[in-house]
Amino acid sequence: MDELTQLVDDIGTKAAQARFGNRRLPETFDADLWRDMEETGLARLTTEQDAGPAEAAVVLAGLARHAAAVPVAETDLLAGWLAGQAGLDAPDGPLTIAIGTDGVARDVPWPEDAAILLAARTDDGLHIGWIDDPELTTGHNLGGEPRGTLRYAAPGQTRLDASALEELMRRGAWARCVQIVGALDAALGLTVAHTSDRVQFGRALSKFQAVQHSLASMAGEIEQARAATDLATAAVTEYGFADPRADYAVTVAKVAVGRATTPVTTIAHQLHGAIGVTIEHPLWSVTMRARSWADEFGSTASHARRLGRWALDAADPWDVFVSSPARD
Repeated sequence: MDELTQLVDDIGTKAAQARFGNRRLPETFDADLWRDMEETGLARLTTEQDAGPAEAAVVLAGLARHAAAVPVAETDLLAGWLAGQAGLDAPDGPLTIAIGTDGVARDVPWPEDAAILLAARTDDGLHIGWIDDPELTTGHNLGGEPRGTLRYAAPGQTRLDASALEELMRRGAWARCVQIVGALDAALGLTVAHTSDRVQFGRALSKFQAVQHSLASMAGEIEQARAATDLATAAVTEYGFADPRADYAVTVAKVAVGRATTPVTTIAHQLHGAIGVTIEHPLWSVTMRARSWADEFGSTASHARRLGRWALDAADPWDVFVSSPARD
């Protein structure tokens, strides 16, 4: 893991240095970084390199810390996995996933830079197929990552059970939790560095008690989110994404991470002042990505409602919150 962590940090740092001062809205796909990922085997770590979620988490979190402009989770954990489940060959290069209903798929990540795998929800399950000539309306999320609306006339011809959609959403929710924690780590690191270097009234900002309390609050929120995410990573590694215990752990993580995102990003920008909201500053990229990712693959509120329903349905609601029982 140490070697993998160092490798991810090296290529992430290289990519961040190359983009320094050149950020745009929307972000442009980082072809150089993607080439480095393909050469090192990181682009499809779980689908082609026989790695597990623990290794994937290192890649996801590490690249998120550097605000990497590539669809790493979409290629490997989502589109690559789902294509394999459907028995479809995946093309070379980056991949993305479009989850659609009634002819429309919204918030498709990186739609112009990756091959699009359509996962169309219908009454009889999930229909899968590659989109050759997509009808797209493009935009971007808060963090500048390209997002698009895809319209399709007919769903793919390969049908999977509805359980495939459930696992796809769980995989996406877990990946976003890992990425958010990586982004929040970067926000904290940037904030600590800024408050240590910035001098106000003859003292570094970090010497003021109010600033120290704010930094401690950031760190506490992040560690709470990390603990829940680590539990989810352990669950999906041990039991697989389809297992009810993984469902429980990922749901808890999505709630914990989502609730940490707002206070951490808010404090980071408060302590940076005006410089933190400029597109050229790296803080903006990681905080706005974290806020956007928190709403993807199920919002914090929707996952909190799931926990609430489990508690209401349980014979002893206390068991829902102090253990990880298998859910029916």
